[in-house]
Amino acid sequence: MSASRPPLTWLYAPGDRPEVVAKALRAGADVVIVDLEDAVAPGRKEYAREATAELLSQPRTVPVHVRVNALSTPEGPADLKALLPCAGLAGVRLPKVTSPEEVARVAGRAAALGRAVPRLHPLLESALGVEEAFRIARADPAVGGLALGEADLRADLGVREDAGLDWCRSRVVVAARAAGLDPPAQSVHPDVRDLEGLAAGCARGRALGFLGRAAIHPRQLPVIERAYLPTAREVEEAEEVLDAARRSGPGAQALPDGRFVDAAVLTSAHRTLALAAPR
Repeated sequence: MSASRPPLTWLYAPGDRPEVVAKALRAGADVVIVDLEDAVAPGRKEYAREATAELLSQPRTVPVHVRVNALSTPEGPADLKALLPCAGLAGVRLPKVTSPEEVARVAGRAAALGRAVPRLHPLLESALGVEEAFRIARADPAVGGLALGEADLRADLGVREDAGLDWCRSRVVVAARAAGLDPPAQSVHPDVRDLEGLAAGCARGRALGFLGRAAIHPRQLPVIERAYLPTAREVEEAEEVLDAARRSGPGAQALPDGRFVDAAVLTSAHRTLALAAPR
């Protein structure tokens, strides 16, 4: 993946099914997330951990993150012990985080191994986690991004309608930006057959400030990418803005069609072209 374009697609695969993980690595996702938590039955946790450690014993071409079990369970610390030393571990997704101290402890444990600390992605899945979003985002320099766990959050809040989570979504987008992180990716769309609903949800997420989305099936990846990549017209407009700035020099100016160009518009144009860059 080119460094000029941030990841847009994050594909989950169950850690106790190595053949599914292998397919996920070939599916074209920007990042593969091996799941040791919700996708793995209690009796399969140890096997999933061992299989994932073996997979990540060497660096991978596709970045691989692992969603470990909650740190409040016996499985969570065992996951970290087995996986933090792995050379192929690019990131750790920490479920059900409610405080910055939880994140700092994981970062400290990783640093004690004497190797580069993988990027940590706290998952906010409760009212308390959302309330602490900014402090969690600033918990350690190893934090690479925030994400919502919307199924658990919906249950915690008693929210029935999807729009009931929009305030939480916006809060996490703002917290990530305030902490200097990339915009968060959306939570998964659980119905893998409902591609129209997925596309509509992605459009809504983009409007709220998200960037990309997690997926649970490869067929969802093209829909997510189309939703979040700039359109041809958006790219054309961004190029027009930058061309006008080059010709006019510093300071604000107006384009022939009346659009006003200032520093904020230039920032948006640069962001659009970075997203449009090939992987």
